[in-house]
Amino acid sequence: MEKIYEQTMLYDFYGELLTDHQRSIYEDVVYNDMSLGEIAEERGISRQGVHDLIRRCDRILQEYESKLHLVERFAKAKETVMEIRRLAGSADSTGDSDQTGIADLTKITEPDGQEPGANPAAAEPVGNDGGEVFSHMVDRMQRIAHLAQGLMEEL
Repeated sequence: MEKIYEQTMLYDFYGELLTDHQRSIYEDVVYNDMSLGEIAEERGISRQGVHDLIRRCDRILQEYESKLHLVERFAKAKETVMEIRRLAGSADSTGDSDQTGIADLTKITEPDGQEPGANPAAAEPVGNDGGEVFSHMVDRMQRIAHLAQGLMEEL
């Protein structure tokens, strides 16, 4: 299953760089799940010819990836986005739900774009566990900001 996923990702990024003939046969194997024998019969070529063409396409796509690293960068960006979503929306260790965490975050942010610390009342902790909620939310937001910055630099 992992090989098919890898082939699909490589083809999605670099498939347009293959010839029309290569693309057509590669799509039959990867997307249409056709056997080598089915493709060979349909195209009027040998099964070995189909096999060799698929291996050649795999090698070509791997070579593009080894030089350009687009799939690797995409996977890293996807992981970063998933981590940002997890940090921004998941329940925290104190048991806050998504909505409670968002409400608490809204309460502790500075109004009207003021600098942090300009409004001491806004910086006071909220919730039953006081500073823990505030500290956890600040840590989470700092991690999100760090991940977002890294993602933007990568892109």
